[in-house]
Amino acid sequence: MGKKFQEVKQVDYSKLELEILSWWQKNRIFEKSVESREDGIPFTFYEGPPTANGKPGIHHVMARTVKDLFCRYKTMKGQKVLRKGGWDTHGLPVEIEIEKELGLKGRIEVEQFGLAEYNARCRESVLKYKGLWDDLTNRMGYWVDLHNPYITFENDYIESVWWAISELYKKGYLYKGYKIQWYSPGSSTVLSSHEVSLGYKEVQDPSVYVKFQLDEAEDTYFLAWTTTPWTLVSNMVLAVNPKLNYQLVRIKDAEKPTHYIVAEALAAAVIQEEYEVLRDIKGEELVGKTYKPLFDYALDKFDKSEAWRVVPADFVTTEDGTGIVHIAPAYGADDYDTAHKEGVPMFNPVDRDGCFISDITEFAGMWFKDADKEIIRNLKDRGIMYKHVTYLHNYPHDWRKGTPLMSYPVESWFIRTTAVRERMVALNKEINWKPASTGTGRFGTWLENNVDWAISRQRFWGTPLPIWVSDTNPDYFECIGSVDELRKKAGIKKNVEIDLHRPIIDEITWPAPDGGTMRRIPD
Repeated sequence: MGKKFQEVKQVDYSKLELEILSWWQKNRIFEKSVESREDGIPFTFYEGPPTANGKPGIHHVMARTVKDLFCRYKTMKGQKVLRKGGWDTHGLPVEIEIEKELGLKGRIEVEQFGLAEYNARCRESVLKYKGLWDDLTNRMGYWVDLHNPYITFENDYIESVWWAISELYKKGYLYKGYKIQWYSPGSSTVLSSHEVSLGYKEVQDPSVYVKFQLDEAEDTYFLAWTTTPWTLVSNMVLAVNPKLNYQLVRIKDAEKPTHYIVAEALAAAVIQEEYEVLRDIKGEELVGKTYKPLFDYALDKFDKSEAWRVVPADFVTTEDGTGIVHIAPAYGADDYDTAHKEGVPMFNPVDRDGCFISDITEFAGMWFKDADKEIIRNLKDRGIMYKHVTYLHNYPHDWRKGTPLMSYPVESWFIRTTAVRERMVALNKEINWKPASTGTGRFGTWLENNVDWAISRQRFWGTPLPIWVSDTNPDYFECIGSVDELRKKAGIKKNVEIDLHRPIIDEITWPAPDGGTMRRIPD
């Protein structure tokens, strides 16, 4: 027994693995596992494709082990298991690598470099480490068809995406929306809720309490608090909760009469000086009162009567701040919804690269976060900042680039997933989740809080949305579902090759029914 135990102990497992892998390959064992179950119930597996312009890591081995386990189990149950490998070749990871390689920063520099050459470089880079991936796949004994993979930059794959979007369009689920979304000026694109959740960082931001002077009394101010001073240039209204109690207080021993309005529950924490309460005010009494704009820039576009007043909002609380919320409709979903409901216009002086536009002369060209310091200095110099403190909180950043995100107004194309939300919630309850808490918790909660899916991205190397819009009537658009349909629309012969990527796809046009020209949207 001792001798046999010693012999087993000396087995070269690495060598044995390689012998088994070689035997599998030589005898086509993977292929036979599919062919021998020709009459079995089909079980089709498409691998969530890795990005081949990055090296594989141990986490890929772990994920693929789980995938392989399910496929082998189904095979052992007698099913015909078709396993399709694939490569994710589009998107931001590829663009970031090329921008680093070329030394480009931002959308403008990419466009100056030339979109055709830029996308050609992206195409060349995407399968950079394919050999390493193939070696890993074979070495770990992961059975998947790598001879006929789906590749996301190929026309066949792009056409399949077009077909899916076209089908959703036919059902009335595709529309263009104008919503406030988490946007990365560093990457020039909106991020999905999942991407946003990946990038939260604990940061210290400037927090300011600002004095908004009432029109009816030059010695009386609303006190409002914000952790984003850069948005104050775009302030259009102040919000109070009609049900909360507020107070009008007078500062004692002030050089000149000074009065502040603040929530009763927060007055003691906010007011730094000795004060006396002149009277209690119900929130609803404040609604409709007007005040002087902090900055005059928006007055160049809008009449004073259109904004700069107090509006009601149920989301205003006394958990922090002053009980009075500064509203910049361009930079927050609640802000936008509140202003839209009250008929207040939106003022957005920050471009898509995150910099203040030239019209904002005092802060022109400044990156939005860098402008915080200058705006705070401006408020101090004019005597309208009450106090400035540092605030520690979690703030979302671009999980790839590390730059802060903006809650920003972006025109996007959406899939109306909310139209089938109740149906999805009902069907989810019929799934036998393991563990059950996933179905009722993380996944179930996500479904119940589902919002329409923004599918468009403002980038360069990806699947172009198959949407063409009339240049004379932006409300008229057509959604193309196949290359054949595109050929018929644009009069392109079958023997002419078409690259479905930008910029070539953007050059394909055809007459619009209204006399204009149908042009593809850039998304």
